[in-house]
Amino acid sequence: MAVITFANTKGGAGKTTAALLLTTELLHRNYRVCVIDADPQRWFSKWYEGASLMPRLTVETYVSAPTIQKIVHERRSQWDFVIIDLPGIQSPLLASAVGLSDHVLVPIQGSSMDAQGGAQVLDLLRYLDRKAGISIPHSVVLSRVNPAITTRSMQAVQRLLSEQQIHVLDTPIAERGAFREMFDLHRPLRKLDGALTASGEKAVLNAEAFVQEVLTLVKTGVKQPPAYAQTRIMPELETAA
Repeated sequence: MAVITFANTKGGAGKTTAALLLTTELLHRNYRVCVIDADPQRWFSKWYEGASLMPRLTVETYVSAPTIQKIVHERRSQWDFVIIDLPGIQSPLLASAVGLSDHVLVPIQGSSMDAQGGAQVLDLLRYLDRKAGISIPHSVVLSRVNPAITTRSMQAVQRLLSEQQIHVLDTPIAERGAFREMFDLHRPLRKLDGALTASGEKAVLNAEAFVQEVLTLVKTGVKQPPAYAQTRIMPELETAA
């Protein structure tokens, strides 16, 4: 049905958390999901190995740039969604995975370092659009956002992304204990013991809104303006914090 790739060349940007939230919410909606865990840290695979059996989920690991194309083409005909979690480093997998994607999601925290990692992904998308005529829909998702306050750095990143006409999801992924507990306990968000508490319900609502927005973008095939409409924003982002 669709291939969705999470990419940021800086580790710790929230890629795997976003990928896990999307995956488990899709499973909750009875979709069949294949995750390609291309991150050498294997955080998604480790979560999967410790989780209860999930018949509608499979996880592929130890993929490489030469093999990912074959794997994606085979899996997308067998599963409703293929979700790719890329390494948080510069990797040959980036160009291969991006070129196979129906939508690329770039998680960025409210800091200049995270923005730099996201900028490298957006640069590649811009290059493919201008030089090869390959326009790949993509969006930035703000991650690990403090739900109580908006920091000066986050405001600066949001403003600069908007000025460059880079599509940003309306739903940021908040910094919530429940999202960390998913990895600690190897459970989907809705299966956590505190899922019915006020804090747990807020986490579920956040995940629902995030996934619904992604599904709307993928199903409608919405195309976004190319990354970096005219110029790079890195010099400004580096001093935004």
